[in-house]
Amino acid sequence: MTPPVHALPSSGSQSRPTFSLPVPGTPSASLSVYKARLKAAFIGANPRVCTAFFLFGLINNVLYVIILSAALDLVGPDIPKAVVLLADVVPSVIMKLISPYFIHAVPYRIRILILVALSFVGMQLVAWQTELPQRLFGVVLASISSGLGELSFLGMTHFYGEFAIPFWGSGTGAAGLLGAFLYVCATSWIGMSVRASLMTFGFLPVIMIIAFFMVLPQAPLKGQRRGYEPLVEDDVGSDDENIPGSEEGSLMASSMHSSSAFPPARLGKEDWVQSLKIKLGRTRKLFFPFMLPLLLVYIAEYTINQGVAPTLLYTLEKMPFAHYRDAYPMYGTVYQIGVFISRSSTPFLRVRKLYPPAFLQCINLAVLTLHAMYDFIPSIWIIFAIIFWEGLLGGLVYVNTFAEITDTMEGEEREFSLGATTVSDSAGICVAGLISMGLEPFLCGWQVARGREYCKMT
Repeated sequence: MTPPVHALPSSGSQSRPTFSLPVPGTPSASLSVYKARLKAAFIGANPRVCTAFFLFGLINNVLYVIILSAALDLVGPDIPKAVVLLADVVPSVIMKLISPYFIHAVPYRIRILILVALSFVGMQLVAWQTELPQRLFGVVLASISSGLGELSFLGMTHFYGEFAIPFWGSGTGAAGLLGAFLYVCATSWIGMSVRASLMTFGFLPVIMIIAFFMVLPQAPLKGQRRGYEPLVEDDVGSDDENIPGSEEGSLMASSMHSSSAFPPARLGKEDWVQSLKIKLGRTRKLFFPFMLPLLLVYIAEYTINQGVAPTLLYTLEKMPFAHYRDAYPMYGTVYQIGVFISRSSTPFLRVRKLYPPAFLQCINLAVLTLHAMYDFIPSIWIIFAIIFWEGLLGGLVYVNTFAEITDTMEGEEREFSLGATTVSDSAGICVAGLISMGLEPFLCGWQVARGREYCKMT
């Protein structure tokens, strides 16, 4: 972990001054010093940009979290909750895999309308349909919207400077916290039905339209290019030495940077093949430094959330709940608190080495899985602490991955890299869902065979 630094550089070539807060209890620590340094941390921030990207992160992710919080109510105690997780993430993975190679042809203003329409229709299907296949189809539509939204908004940060990524990250963290809290509040505390709650939450994407068309400054997007600049041959890698030379690359660069909404029709098959090779070469460069640690941390944390957490139960006398079903959404809320804190941390704390927190997340998975089997953690409050720590680690890797890309990439390469790397978190969740399909029934069956039948109770 490196010393705390200021917010992200806008160009990737220069860093802003180091930012730090005095240690509490030291002579230099005082309220006025903290206020002054916090104010200095955001010098140059455009309030409209910060607000818009916070709302983008919040609304794009909140329905995803609400759906996962409702998983138990949607499928019941006898069906693995990972069924909902897979429906909520597999379409997103597919869109993140394929859309970086064509999504630049669709203007951002059109994407916003598509995202909102998909989210709204999806949530209404989840709310009003009574059969599981129809509900899952609604989840699929919401998942497509979330995946395209994450890729699009992270790519859009390229046009809005150093504060866009931190506020996007903070918004996604807040989405987890708000989504889990809203569902617990609506169903467990207020007493709304699952249908009424989901139907109401389906109107939240309207905020995204307001944020884009009324809050976000539009001028930076007016010069948006409809393509990505090609890498030079050395950047693609030694395996790509057969890529055509500079003349063809120059032709492609000028063609792909046309200001029209779609690439010119005169590009031939060989040009498109070369373009695909360039983009695949870029993706390969991203894998080990950025994509793999993000993939690992998401596999571990979502296996915990969907495969292990439903079995982390005690007798009602030892839990602060009236019903066993209340434990699952509460675990989600505690997890999302940790995510929100860590995803909001980059203006004050930067983590350059992404693998250590990913490995720590794997340790969390091992500890909680062993507890589900052998029941050696004496209190649910210790479980809450581990789940909170899990959220901190997950959010830390997520936001610092994209912060590092912003620091080290420039130009259209940065825009492409931010979008392409988003596949790692969704792919990790997908793998976790497949693992959890078998892990949750195994752990529940293990507990029942030893007299702990809480996982079968509601």
